[in-house]
Amino acid sequence: MVKVGYCTNLTIESVEEAAKNNVNLLITHHDAWEWMAGIKEEVLQILKQSNITHFYIHLPLDDAEFGNNTSLLKKLGFEVIDKFSNDEGMYCGRIGETDNPITFEDLVAKIEVLLEEPVRTWKNNDKLIKKIGVVTGAGFSAIDVKDAVDLGCDLYLTGEKILYTVQYAKYSKIDLVVGSHTFTEIFGLERLNELLIEKYPMLESVRINEEHIE
Repeated sequence: MVKVGYCTNLTIESVEEAAKNNVNLLITHHDAWEWMAGIKEEVLQILKQSNITHFYIHLPLDDAEFGNNTSLLKKLGFEVIDKFSNDEGMYCGRIGETDNPITFEDLVAKIEVLLEEPVRTWKNNDKLIKKIGVVTGAGFSAIDVKDAVDLGCDLYLTGEKILYTVQYAKYSKIDLVVGSHTFTEIFGLERLNELLIEKYPMLESVRINEEHIE
């Protein structure tokens, strides 16, 4: 039986965890970053020694109809109604809407339960949350925040922020919630894994644990 493992990042730790779980195929969202000197070489060596095949899917999983943004929105109870944040022809963001507006505090609580980690928050208006813009992972661009505002969103949710993210959210009076890059992006991989199991029931699968280090 072939055993498939999945997680967001290809790191020394995730590959070692995959090897401990006797994984044959490891699927990740990110490849090992080449600019982090030495890590990719060591990761590839461990994969080779452990006879693990690696497959990663980056921008296409951000844009997929079952991908990171869509899966996260569905788990939060929002219906996807639009896409935004175009990057090289791929849409890295989705707009979600609910018929049952929710308070900022209740939505933040749901997000923290879903991500299994604390999030950073900036409450910039007093409205109930009906529509949100989501760019999982590195959605720190003020341009993406502006697009979410222009599309009528009450809140912007992402996995990274910089000074300009916070400044523009405050200026435009849109609520801002920032989780981690890693755990805002796990749900597209989770859904991809489910689709693989549906098509190939003989596969065994395991989620590879990653640390909340961000």
